[in-house]
Amino acid sequence: QLNVNHSEYIKALKAVRNVKGVKKVFIRSGIRYDYVLADKDERFLKQLCEHHVSGVLKVAPEHISESVLKNMRKPGKDIFDEFSRKYNQMNKILGKKQYMIPYFISSHPGSRLKDAVDLAVYMKRTGFVPDQVQDFYPTPGTLSTCMYYTQMDPFTMKPVYVAKNPEEKRMQRALLHFHKKENAAIVKKALKKAGREDLIKELIAGKNLR
Repeated sequence: QLNVNHSEYIKALKAVRNVKGVKKVFIRSGIRYDYVLADKDERFLKQLCEHHVSGVLKVAPEHISESVLKNMRKPGKDIFDEFSRKYNQMNKILGKKQYMIPYFISSHPGSRLKDAVDLAVYMKRTGFVPDQVQDFYPTPGTLSTCMYYTQMDPFTMKPVYVAKNPEEKRMQRALLHFHKKENAAIVKKALKKAGREDLIKELIAGKNLR
């Protein structure tokens, strides 16, 4: 039933740009990329890239594992990949060198160690180096917190895996910052525990491999 239409947003942005004394209007984050893709009119994406990105746009796919994203009630990885492709394509058309930084979260309800490994591999192979990584913590009034405490989905009443062991939480967070030298040892430990020793050289090559 949702009417996907950015026309009012486009008008508002244009109005702000035309205010006397306003040089630039930047949208640094908060873009719902799935909603942008659902709009078949690409005027908003064009205006975003042409006028409102200060070199880097931050977006929040939060994860790439289908099971984790399902618990988050967020769109699948393919949607984020498609937005990334269209964003890069639009910047190329406009002749702009602008980038995108994704925001990811570790240990969200539903995220097992293997999901964190899959996310680390995805970031490595796509070249996305996270600017920020947040380890999940419960906050009142959210569906995620309900799943964290009850370890089940309140809508389906099916069990949900929740990483509560401090060591596993450290492993999941370290995997998302696999590129940091200080995380080499714990990343290697996590890969071994997940049965993915085949990824050690790829993720921490040249960093404390002993």
